[in-house]
Amino acid sequence: MADELRLAIVGVGNISAIYIKMLGQLPGVRLVGLADAIEGRAEQVAAEHDGVRAMSVQEAVADADDVDAIINLTIPTAHAQVSLAAIAGGRHVYTEKPLSANTVDGAKVIAAAEQAGVRVGCAPDTVLGTGVQTARDVIDSGRVGTPVAATAFFTARGPDNWHPNPDFFYQPGGGPLLDVGPYYVASLIQLLGPVARVVSMARPSFTERPITSGPNEGHVIKVDVDTHVSATLEHESGVLSTLIASFDITKARLPRIEIYGADGTVNVPDPNTFAGDVDVFVAGADDWETVPPSAGIRDAQRGIGVADMARALRHGEPHRAAGEVGYHGLDVMETILNAAAAQKSLPVRSTCGRPALMPLADFSYFSS
Repeated sequence: MADELRLAIVGVGNISAIYIKMLGQLPGVRLVGLADAIEGRAEQVAAEHDGVRAMSVQEAVADADDVDAIINLTIPTAHAQVSLAAIAGGRHVYTEKPLSANTVDGAKVIAAAEQAGVRVGCAPDTVLGTGVQTARDVIDSGRVGTPVAATAFFTARGPDNWHPNPDFFYQPGGGPLLDVGPYYVASLIQLLGPVARVVSMARPSFTERPITSGPNEGHVIKVDVDTHVSATLEHESGVLSTLIASFDITKARLPRIEIYGADGTVNVPDPNTFAGDVDVFVAGADDWETVPPSAGIRDAQRGIGVADMARALRHGEPHRAAGEVGYHGLDVMETILNAAAAQKSLPVRSTCGRPALMPLADFSYFSS
């Protein structure tokens, strides 16, 4: 392949700005186009960026000769449709989380890509920053002993008080587990490996949610998803993780993620960010120690997963924010919701390899 992976973004919504900014700084990738189903949106944003042109969605996924891969930033219910169209057009795909709104569609995406010989990448790539990667390095070094348990807590009031168009967060494919849960589940997979079984409880605490800010303030959203989820995950390694994902909590002081080993504890920073302090307490110590970054990409933002996929393509290696990892994470989350509905523990049908540790590096890593 060429030295640069030529990219088009499909879906120029709220999250696209950080991708556009970051792709302009990363070696090995080049943004050439923007497409959106809403008329005029891509044209407006493309006009602000030299060398980037507005495209129709069809051009981005199949027709344009200068596109090697798409970044799928559409709403979750459209992820599979857009990804499948791009794969059919011979494009590699990197999609925002979740991989799709359900595992049936997610399996179609993975199978289509394998048949077409193209790559699928899937957010979150926050796990490739220095926060989660340094925590993983600490665990893998054996410093806190064999992991035995973990906790992961996402607690918030929900996006209806800050997002300009939050309705889709409360529709199938949304909710706290499928919207923010991927950061936590992907981190647990990175840190402890794939999940074998889950047991859970979940509920929609409120049937309606009023939007409290922005242009749609006062509009009432009908809630069609569980907004508070509590689950226990049994990893293939035997480690038990406790996960809470909620849009119903005004404020909390719970840790984001902690890993409990036989000889100590690792406190992991917010997995919805790329960095942050990794604190370690080892049995016999007087206090917590903040360890310096030892793995992961420094100063990262959304988009490094795309750059890692481009580098892996050049080297013929697996990429880290891979479709199979995204699919397993989706399968874990869907099984959590199914287990809550069935009121029993359920096995997770899929598995995945644990991605390779990201070395401590800056953006120049992606130019090699």
